[in-house]
Amino acid sequence: MRAVEELVVQPCPQCGVEVRGDRRFTVWCAACDWNVDPQGADEEKQSRLERRRRRMAQEYGERLLGQLAGEAGRPEGERPGRSAAGVLAYTIALLVHGVTLALLAGGLWLVIGDWGGFGMVPGLFLLALAATLRPRLNRLPAGAHVVSRGEAPELYALVDEVAEALGTRSVDAIVLDGQANASVTHLGVRHRVLTLGLPLWEVLSPQERIALLGHEFGHFTHGDTRHGMVVGTAYGSLTTWYYYLSPIENPTALEYLVSLLYLPPRWSITGVLMLLDLLTTRASQRSEYLADAAAARIGSTEAATGLMDHLLVAESIDMTLYREVNARQMRSSGRVTAKDAEGLWDALAAHLRSVPESEHERRRRVSARRGHSVDATHPPTHLRRALLLRLPPAPASVTADAERTRGLAAELADRRAAVALELVRDGLDQY
Repeated sequence: MRAVEELVVQPCPQCGVEVRGDRRFTVWCAACDWNVDPQGADEEKQSRLERRRRRMAQEYGERLLGQLAGEAGRPEGERPGRSAAGVLAYTIALLVHGVTLALLAGGLWLVIGDWGGFGMVPGLFLLALAATLRPRLNRLPAGAHVVSRGEAPELYALVDEVAEALGTRSVDAIVLDGQANASVTHLGVRHRVLTLGLPLWEVLSPQERIALLGHEFGHFTHGDTRHGMVVGTAYGSLTTWYYYLSPIENPTALEYLVSLLYLPPRWSITGVLMLLDLLTTRASQRSEYLADAAAARIGSTEAATGLMDHLLVAESIDMTLYREVNARQMRSSGRVTAKDAEGLWDALAAHLRSVPESEHERRRRVSARRGHSVDATHPPTHLRRALLLRLPPAPASVTADAERTRGLAAELADRRAAVALELVRDGLDQY
């Protein structure tokens, strides 16, 4: 009955073809693309640097699509050697860290050389600046939901199996959070961490979850210069410089003059950032495509393309979660309890299952128009899906039967409830 009530039937105002849609989603015409992207790209909210990165992601993504589709016969596990662009990116990153080290050395020299004198003032300033620009290794956030091997042996067994199938080392810790995302990273120098965002994990089928794990471990297999320790921390330092040198909104006359003085160094920082983008975007996008291919090898092509479809409607995941959280907060008696958070994940999964194919197709067309990607380092999502469909169909090398699926659900039950309660109690802004 619900589906009948929400069905919209109308002629397309642009071409006259009958349009059928679900009023919960954007009603559009597949024949002429009327209303396919009513909001547009909304580029005015992006900085010039971000717009440039998005365009670069689209350009490189299209070039790499044809190239990698033609490399389908390349032996698995073969990795391209370090390119000249990669070497130059590392050199620039080391120079960026060298500037930070010079600030530290200069600050120490002034403080120690003029102890108790006026030289300590600029010396302490340089030391403080160097401290904010220092390379920062990843750390777990306070209150992170870390799942140990003892708590979830079935989950770790699945993760270990995926890692072994891809010929890489497994992770040292698994973290659950409330973002519609997943990632792998290093803690310190050696420790590997897998983060699973429950809003994404809960809407995927068992086999799509395995494809997601295959994608994340594919990053360990194929590498990514931009997110490596040396270049990645250099990006952090440059971004901090960019923030410090950004112009002040509604400046006074004096602040305006200071902003003018900041222009040359700000342009220099922008130039270095764009150069690093040019040197690393191709490698980052290649890594992303190869991680998608790993997802198909591990979970199957069907599961990997299903994962891409869910990424295309990630905005719908966030909106549904926001709506469900707000509704539960309003129904609570003032103090949110575990009962208020019950059914959050089931409601989210049910909504995503009800998304019609027409909405998935609309999102694919919007992705092609905007060059939509998760961020500026990813190829546009529709190109990632297109590559999976161009490669030879792959069966799953790791599977999830009913028993394994039930075991995973039982292991994560308490953590699922804890993250749901945290979301309803504290809201989505905490993430």
